[in-house]
Amino acid sequence: MELLSYKRLKELGYDDAKNRDVPEKILQFGEGNFLRGFVEDFVDQLNQKTDFCGKIVMVQPIMQGSSDKINAQDGLYTLYLRGIQDGRKINERRIIQSVQRCIDPYREWESFLECAKNEELEFIVTNTTEQGIRYDPACEFGDCPQSSFPGKLTRFLYERFLVTAGDLEKGFQILSCELIENNGTELKKCVLAYAKQWGLSQKFIRWIEEANTFCNTLVDRIVTGYPMGESERLNRENGYEDKLIDTAEVFGFWVIEGPESLNEKLKLDEVNLPIHICRDHIPYKKRKVRILNGAHTSMVMAAYLMGYEIVRDCMEDGLICRYVEEFLSTEVIPTIDLPREDLQNFSIAVIERFKNPFIDHRLLAISLNSVSKWRTRVLPTVLEFQKRFGYVPLIAVFSFAALLQFYRGDLIMEGKIRAYREGTPYYVCDSEDILGFFSQNSSKSMEDYAYQIAKSSWLWGRDLSLIPGFLPLVVKSLEKICDRGMRGAMDWILENKQRE
Repeated sequence: MELLSYKRLKELGYDDAKNRDVPEKILQFGEGNFLRGFVEDFVDQLNQKTDFCGKIVMVQPIMQGSSDKINAQDGLYTLYLRGIQDGRKINERRIIQSVQRCIDPYREWESFLECAKNEELEFIVTNTTEQGIRYDPACEFGDCPQSSFPGKLTRFLYERFLVTAGDLEKGFQILSCELIENNGTELKKCVLAYAKQWGLSQKFIRWIEEANTFCNTLVDRIVTGYPMGESERLNRENGYEDKLIDTAEVFGFWVIEGPESLNEKLKLDEVNLPIHICRDHIPYKKRKVRILNGAHTSMVMAAYLMGYEIVRDCMEDGLICRYVEEFLSTEVIPTIDLPREDLQNFSIAVIERFKNPFIDHRLLAISLNSVSKWRTRVLPTVLEFQKRFGYVPLIAVFSFAALLQFYRGDLIMEGKIRAYREGTPYYVCDSEDILGFFSQNSSKSMEDYAYQIAKSSWLWGRDLSLIPGFLPLVVKSLEKICDRGMRGAMDWILENKQRE
């Protein structure tokens, strides 16, 4: 079967294979599944629906990458967006045409630097994993290339500075998509550190500061990547071989903390895309962590102990679905200072994402490191709710009891706690010190076990037993779990919600 290319599309009679030779406006560090299922999707739509008229030139950030595959297919690949949206099952296929080429700087260093001469280049997008934004003092100016991504970026920015004679109008909007706090701010720190280490001019450092905008961003889409079990069938259906097929959920949202002018530069007023330009991304990060991630963490351990394995199946259970909906609508949303309608719509989208029939999201995988997850995702809701309303949120506290029950095992084997679900063992994964502490306390009475865990500020950042009403509700919930089972206890907590 012939490889996907513009030539093959023409042979198959595609009349939408256009915009092949439009200018390169975006330099992108990273060529992996996520960016191809997220940023490239949005840029492709901008090209199809507006006069943005710009393509992406990818830069392979590490020595091992996909540049050869990408170039062999003329930058083309097939993207499948799948999921539930507005109550409907979606399985959308598109050929993405937003990538012009991919440069491997380890073999094409001069070609990489040559991009700095392109005056139509306006944006730099980055996604080099959580470890990508780091300062490595071993990087030197003369390395070809520098080993770290920020080192490569600094060298590229210096080249741009030279070829434009420091023109303040020729800098970049730099959109960092790495999953770290304040990704743009951290990237800028690394770039400035290299400029200082390499002894580059104060004029260049001022140019970095004044000509470039390092945007903090928040990305939200599950990209499931190459569909190993389906690829042969999909290639037969499509009439070409695509070695870069990408799959993702239909939901997507990109928050960019940057100047209002980005709306005009990206033509966002001309098209309905889930890209939001704002002055502060933190409220949206809070929304994602507390609603999306918080719903996961509040539900998965209780649902697993009820016998479920996959998130999607949980959401077919009316009791669990009501539990999640009540948690979000009555406990989380009232603690977040964003428009209520936006929060409600996001919550509805989260429920639909949980129901996605194309993603097998396993509960035990989500339960990994649940102590730190509960601390960052659910505890803030407990504290803010108690502060605003004077009592603790029932479901959020119940989820803490479910965590204690889930972590209560008899011994540690190969760095995991062995616990039991209806007589069948399962294994809890967390850090060694956390597992050891839970294991030491698991044999204590229910009240003492709950107290020892709750009061341990090294786990939670504070003594949870001092929160009025918290510990009594945890103990009561554990008693109900033991007496009625997890389903009966969940039903009990929801009955209590109705009487609030």
